[in-house]
Amino acid sequence: MTFREAARRVVEEGIAPSMSHQRISQLAKEDQEFPPVQKIGRSNVVDWIVAKPYFMAHAQRAATRDSRRRNLSSENHGGAPKEE
Repeated sequence: MTFREAARRVVEEGIAPSMSHQRISQLAKEDQEFPPVQKIGRSNVVDWIVAKPYFMAHAQRAATRDSRRRNLSSENHGGAPKEE
């Protein structure tokens, strides 16, 4: 799939709160562990079956650096204080 579609799917599947095709392009250039990229026409494409585990691991590493991403599923994000 294209980098644009991969970015959309990363957000849609809840892997990361945000992702852009530009960031995916940057990761593809800078990260040696990035899945293989093929060029089709003017688009860069990646196999989602290989890319999804990469993005999941990348999001986990980012969460360790960014407290806003930690335990997103267990936090109350409705704006009201969490009742206990």
